[in-house]
Amino acid sequence: MSLTSSHPIRVMVVDDHTMVRRGLATFLKVFSDMELVGEAENGEDAVELSSKITPDVVLMDMVLPGMDGATATRAIRRNTPTTQVIALTSFKQEGLVLNALNAGAIGYLFKDVSADELAQAIRAAHAGRATLSIEAVQALIHASNERSEPGHDLTERERAVLALMIEGLNNTQIAGRLVVSTSTIKSHVSNILSKLGVASRSEAVALAVRKQLIS
Repeated sequence: MSLTSSHPIRVMVVDDHTMVRRGLATFLKVFSDMELVGEAENGEDAVELSSKITPDVVLMDMVLPGMDGATATRAIRRNTPTTQVIALTSFKQEGLVLNALNAGAIGYLFKDVSADELAQAIRAAHAGRATLSIEAVQALIHASNERSEPGHDLTERERAVLALMIEGLNNTQIAGRLVVSTSTIKSHVSNILSKLGVASRSEAVALAVRKQLIS
């Protein structure tokens, strides 16, 4: 059986910079076995659009306005499990790498990757194989060698939400304070509970205070 599908790999691009999206769209036109089927400039739109079009592979920026890339990745993988996500970012922080992979991304690459390398990563992701940059592999090795305290993998936005939870604000109030939707805050709270290994808001707050997770 041929490894090449008769149907092109359907790719969606998520990035808040128009020029990056345009560049990736141009890149995809070069390869006959790939096609651009959708674009989004933020996490919320990415989750909504992916549910409608079910792309094969999503190229996901990790730092986005509102819902971050890791949260969007987790939602996409939950809503459309057949869709694979490749984190494509400019940032090398270990926390971003771990958040992306924990959220279900199958790859982690940087935006200076060559066209051929990115094409191979997209094909690999479509086939269910991971592609990680050297830095991403190093981050995984470092994380496995450390005994991490609860909350080490919270994103900056999740820490902001947790701080407001400690103040006693509910989801609607937190959404108003951070100027995002209530559904986005609900997703953040769910991620916080999961990462802290607790079952309720009160347990999360108690743990955060006890471990001084929020300065």
